[in-house]
Amino acid sequence: MLSLALTAVLALAAPTAAQAAPAAPAAPATAPGAPVASKGNAQAAVDAMQPGWNLGNTFDATGADETSWGNPRVTPELLAGIRAQGFRSIRIPVTWSQHLGPAPGYTIDPAALARLEEVVGWALGDGLYVMINIHHDSWQWVNTMPNDHDAVLARYDAIWAQVAAAFRDASPRLVFESLNEPQFVSDGPFLDELNTSFHTIVRGSGGGNAKRLLVLPTLHTNADQVYLDQLAGTFTALHDPNLIATVHYYGYWPFSVNIAGGYRFDATAQQDLLGTFQRVHDTFVAHGIPVIIGEYGLLGFDRSTGTIEQGEKLKFFELFGHQARINRVTTMLWDNGQHLDRTTLTWRDPALFAQLRSSWRTRSGTADSDLVFNAAAAPITAKTIRLNLNGTGFAGLFRGHTALRRGHDYSVSGDQLTLTAGLLTRLLKDRGYGVRSSLSVHFTRGIPWRLDVLSYDTPVLTAAAGTTAAFTLPAAFNGDRLATMTATYADGASAGPQSWTPYKEYDATFSPDYALDTITLTPAFFAEVNEASPVKLTFIFWSGATVSYEVTRTGSTVSGTPL
Repeated sequence: MLSLALTAVLALAAPTAAQAAPAAPAAPATAPGAPVASKGNAQAAVDAMQPGWNLGNTFDATGADETSWGNPRVTPELLAGIRAQGFRSIRIPVTWSQHLGPAPGYTIDPAALARLEEVVGWALGDGLYVMINIHHDSWQWVNTMPNDHDAVLARYDAIWAQVAAAFRDASPRLVFESLNEPQFVSDGPFLDELNTSFHTIVRGSGGGNAKRLLVLPTLHTNADQVYLDQLAGTFTALHDPNLIATVHYYGYWPFSVNIAGGYRFDATAQQDLLGTFQRVHDTFVAHGIPVIIGEYGLLGFDRSTGTIEQGEKLKFFELFGHQARINRVTTMLWDNGQHLDRTTLTWRDPALFAQLRSSWRTRSGTADSDLVFNAAAAPITAKTIRLNLNGTGFAGLFRGHTALRRGHDYSVSGDQLTLTAGLLTRLLKDRGYGVRSSLSVHFTRGIPWRLDVLSYDTPVLTAAAGTTAAFTLPAAFNGDRLATMTATYADGASAGPQSWTPYKEYDATFSPDYALDTITLTPAFFAEVNEASPVKLTFIFWSGATVSYEVTRTGSTVSGTPL
């Protein structure tokens, strides 16, 4: 993955305007005998790779072995489990730095290469397509190519010469990717040179490599038009029918990490997604060049999958899957261990996986929100939610397996679903805080949309004292949920990190703990707060409630009080 800072720069610079992409056939399901590369059918093979999954933080770990970043050792059962979940391809990122001997040979540690061959063999044996690459080396040493051209090129070429030789006779379902997220310390045609050298080495190694599918990235694997055009020039020069273009997509950056008020999957975030698919389709797919989005997800997931509110995240993945299908783009979920529990082979967020799985084949309806708030101290009144039908039709409203009664419990007019006061009175009968009941909106296809019915009062924050290393304020959430936080000085200037916006980054600068009834402000937040300058914090909750608080840093001491 890209660093958050680099992703921020690229994401905020990306075009956001887009038109809907033209329809294309949905990617077919794959069996072990699915299409493989030969002249003229690279797109069919890439179709057969959909959907894909990343074995992240394993062979790309920069420690001693595949377990050094906390994931268990890969087993045949894990790979068979991935196949059983419906995935048709697996990307195995590989960082080579710690497994290389000295110059000039840069010999790969035979044990490390043999272990990779073993795992690749298991995956191929399960009928999966497999993609291997050069991964974190991109920022460890390949990025120094402008200042150390010959040494970097020699090392890069040595890796691919050995990998190509080791896998020369492997199944054509094995795919090579030249380099992950290439980045360089200065501008120049370095990526084109590396991609071209990779192509020459692999094709020249003969055997199955003569026609093996080869994947070439854009600079930063970014989908801005300038980077797509640069890569398109490389494809034109190589004139090889078995090449694939790749980019990565982690969403519109403010939404992806929940910063700058981007806590909703709003029109700006949607247009960023639509624009990405439009550009890769028009630049590559429409001209017969297949595209793989080799990594996708949300950057906030690296800290917690709760950084983005559940319903907002599900809307992102629903639209992403739809755009992949209609644009005939293969996608590979980035999973460094935060999604699939690799020991139990269960999904940590089953609703997210259900949305992903459904999007591989069809659209699902969603709604403006998955939260229906009712003030505990106020009379209960009817609530209206706007549905996003996404080409589906409304099929019913359920509580568990019980169908609720139209006209009595709810009404529907176009895309407006209204829950009656009578229904809400029954669901909120004890007026306790938090989720009192969950409903599911069923559509004519796809998966249901969950609606949580909550009772709340405005949260209450109380005074606290602490240090810049550890400051936690007591917070009675009273059934509400925190969406975002702003931080400003008395003159209105933004306080804390990313001072270009008053809206601070969720989890990176502040984090709620609903079990402990606290909100923590991180050391990273106070590191960029002026001493003895009171900072007004405004906590914005999903109910619409806002609560103000003030903190003051004096040296390493912090005091806080509600306003």
